[in-house]
Amino acid sequence: MKNNNHPGRLRGRMVRRHRHWRDSLTAIMEPAVENPGATEIDVGRRLRELRTLKGLSIRSLADMSGLNFNTLGLIENEKTSPSVSTLQQLAQALQVPITAFFKTETLLHQDVVYQKPDQRPKAMFAHGGLEDMGNGLTLGEGIPLLLTLEPGADSGPNAIVHTGQEFVYCLDGYLTYTVAGKEYALEVGDSLIFEAHLSHRWENRGNTLSRSVLILCPADANDSSAEQHFMPEPA
Repeated sequence: MKNNNHPGRLRGRMVRRHRHWRDSLTAIMEPAVENPGATEIDVGRRLRELRTLKGLSIRSLADMSGLNFNTLGLIENEKTSPSVSTLQQLAQALQVPITAFFKTETLLHQDVVYQKPDQRPKAMFAHGGLEDMGNGLTLGEGIPLLLTLEPGADSGPNAIVHTGQEFVYCLDGYLTYTVAGKEYALEVGDSLIFEAHLSHRWENRGNTLSRSVLILCPADANDSSAEQHFMPEPA
């Protein structure tokens, strides 16, 4: 009889799960580059590429997404940066995950990760950003992220649901999490952990920049929790 719990097989299954998780995360992350200042993603150019691939005019996309024609023109011409909510509307209209707006490259697995603040892979959006604090190394099934939000920034209008657990620790400012309809106001030093099958969203209602450590811990190898935090729900 085969021993399915052989250390080699167990490690193989863990590597496959981590690879899926990592692929999901790297889809929304901008790899660290030699020039620390070059972290902004050219969302306008990518939007133009996606729209062209779909054979849509700006006006057609405006009608489909419910967004203003002039706003889309400004985004494509890099005159303004879209919010996460705007990206969600565009992704839904284009029928692509919101991760399609970000560059994708594979992060190599490492046994030890030491990072300076300007070396982390980043996904920036109009009013904040995510930074990968693992850069290829996970905490079991969990991936540590640094979430930065400007005042008023949030996770978008749609609630998030995924498997496993979610952990957040407030480093600076304020962060409000709404879990299963109940609000939790986090200040510096406060933490929150919850079962992620409960619908949830986050928001910075304070007047200062908010920074928090966020750890997503999926229970399913096929879970796409990293993407769901930036993916619109089906229409």
